[in-house]
Amino acid sequence: MLRSLSVRVLIALVAGLALGAAAAAYAGPEVKRVIEIVESVGGLWLNSLRMTVVPLIFAVLVTGIAGVADAAATGRLAVKTIVLIVIALTFSSIYTVVFAEGFYALWPVSGAGAAALRAGASAAPDLAKQAPSLIDFVKGLAPPNVIKAASDDAILPLVVFASFFGFAVTRLPDARRGAILEFFDSIGEAMVTIVRWILLAAPVGVFCLGLGVGLRAGIGAAGEIGHYVAAISLTNISLTVVAYVAALLIGRVSVGLWTRTVAPVQVAAFATQSSLACLPAMIERSRDDLGIPDRVNGLVLPLAVALFRFTGPAANLGVALFVARVYGVHPSAAQYLGVVFVAVATSLASVSLPGQISFFASIAPLCLTLGLPVDILPILIAVEVVPDIFRTIGNVTADLALNMIIWRGERATAAPPAASAAQA
Repeated sequence: MLRSLSVRVLIALVAGLALGAAAAAYAGPEVKRVIEIVESVGGLWLNSLRMTVVPLIFAVLVTGIAGVADAAATGRLAVKTIVLIVIALTFSSIYTVVFAEGFYALWPVSGAGAAALRAGASAAPDLAKQAPSLIDFVKGLAPPNVIKAASDDAILPLVVFASFFGFAVTRLPDARRGAILEFFDSIGEAMVTIVRWILLAAPVGVFCLGLGVGLRAGIGAAGEIGHYVAAISLTNISLTVVAYVAALLIGRVSVGLWTRTVAPVQVAAFATQSSLACLPAMIERSRDDLGIPDRVNGLVLPLAVALFRFTGPAANLGVALFVARVYGVHPSAAQYLGVVFVAVATSLASVSLPGQISFFASIAPLCLTLGLPVDILPILIAVEVVPDIFRTIGNVTADLALNMIIWRGERATAAPPAASAAQA
């Protein structure tokens, strides 16, 4: 069990919070000064993560967009699948904004808990930026200086530029396109390697940061961390229900048959927390229980696993919206529009990244788009193991639902007029 990085990071967080809170209550100024010095090691670890965000996001966006374009070029079924994936991810992002507004209206982030988390973070609360006007938002979509946008952590214009760049690369001759994609793919792999190295020190970094949180916030932050886990988990669970119902209504499959099909895959998702590991079970259940032919299963399900994380933008955006509540930031409509676009783009681009790498690479850009500090994210990574279970269950449920919906559409299209009239 201790071999799991998530478990070690969670233990480090609990230990850091407890020792920091104990020092705040009982230790003298000398011990507190030592803890502040130790916390700087955590700040170094956090900055090491932050330095990879811009090059990693740009690289995976360029290669990811080119990959989607290549998949779309393989045929009508692939195009249909990709279009439905983009629509579903957009729905997932918008749904999360609406769900978060309702959830926090019923169960708001407490002022004391938010203050405790803010006190524990190394960034000051006033780092949150003012919401731009609609005019400033539209003007800012195209960065006049891409290098400056990257250095300023202006993620939205950077994502817009990377998207245009990625589509432009697909129009180049094969040799030139291959060279550029190989270059950015190498950059992405190098950044992932760096992040892997940094995450090896995650227990140490989170422990050091946890000491500081415990020292300044005591145990007051613990309740809000539990609030965060409940918020993200319930978002994922509710989206799983949406995917479940979509299969029943749009895919027109009976409740009993759908339950028998999806339940074993959901159990595998709970155990493995990996959509890829569930792919063989998804193909088998779709073929044997739903009667979907291999020509559909063999294209739709692998494409869904590669590109479609239905709960991805929801969970990622949910984290950013929680951080916004902690800092008392209320995004404008323009900011919501921009962050939905970034959520969909980063979800499509970063699905091939390992879980803890994708957590920071997917959520930090959303926080930066909303003008929020990212200093709380390392604390939230430590408890990601719980929401990640429901995230994976939602993803495999949505993959199977997408497969069923596409197959239903294929059958309706392929049915001869006489047969259609007879069925009617």
